[in-house]
Amino acid sequence: MRDLFDPLPPATGAIAEFEIAFESWLKAKLAAGSRTTDASGDLYRAMWQTFTKWCVEQDPPVRLPEVSAEDVRRFASKPSIRNSAEALSPRYVWRLLDLIEKVLAHRARTHGAEYTSVAAQVLADKETWHYANASEKDPLPQYLQAGDAALLVSYLSAARPRPSRPAVRNWQELRNRTAVALMLGAGVTPGEVRAAQLGDVVVSGGRTKSVPWKLRIQPIGTSAARETPIASWAGQLLQYWLVMRTQEGILGTNLLPATRSGKPWGQVTQYKATRLVMRESGLDPALEKGGSFRLRHTFALRQLRRGQAEEVVAAWLGVEVAEMARYRRIVFTSAWDVV
Repeated sequence: MRDLFDPLPPATGAIAEFEIAFESWLKAKLAAGSRTTDASGDLYRAMWQTFTKWCVEQDPPVRLPEVSAEDVRRFASKPSIRNSAEALSPRYVWRLLDLIEKVLAHRARTHGAEYTSVAAQVLADKETWHYANASEKDPLPQYLQAGDAALLVSYLSAARPRPSRPAVRNWQELRNRTAVALMLGAGVTPGEVRAAQLGDVVVSGGRTKSVPWKLRIQPIGTSAARETPIASWAGQLLQYWLVMRTQEGILGTNLLPATRSGKPWGQVTQYKATRLVMRESGLDPALEKGGSFRLRHTFALRQLRRGQAEEVVAAWLGVEVAEMARYRRIVFTSAWDVV
């Protein structure tokens, strides 16, 4: 078996279209005045060849014009990437995915074709990759202030039946609110929300009978399996969703599917649903920027503010303890708090 960085065989067919695309991008980069050295160009070329090898070795091969976000996600999660000492660095993965995005976008422009971002979608789903190239002087994590968090929680919880009001009966709307509740009340990522299965919900052992209190997170890409607690209000909403899901006869094992037949929820549609829920809750539209991760950061800050150890919160989020440093200045130098 060839090593990860072994040179490719002579360019033919599918390999040739990848090489042509890369060389065209690099030529345009140099023509635009970029100070790319020969060594940098060779590094870019080696990184691109890593992606090329993976694409042409798939069964069937992935052709360059057909590369999708799912292809890039599978490539970034492959064992040879995860086990490479250099590739374990989030910054390395960021550079690799950023290169893929730039080459594909350049090819689309030169062919007069419409381009839908693919690698950037993968970066957006994995926050440790998304911010890997950020400066330490970048702004602190975005989060919801106490009043905004309370407003959103009230809106989400209003989907449940109460003596004074009817419950939300549209299953898509309830699914959307439940997804937002899990990001805010359990700290899960958008990708983890979409990947969650019915069997991942833990009900037994909780304080309240029949109310989910914990969520098992299955490995996605390079992340490890973990468990995270569900806030009481979010667990109650999840309980109502599970009841409606059964009543509506929704099939499949996906916790929050896209269709009644159980089809997995797509990234774009789930992202739009999150924005819509936040807007309809009455939040300032400006808070929709970074919405999904803003919710996750709010969960983390709430737990730290309540006295949970950084090691515990990091385990719930599925990140290294070192990432907790991003939250310390917020937690310990302000009167910040959330519901």
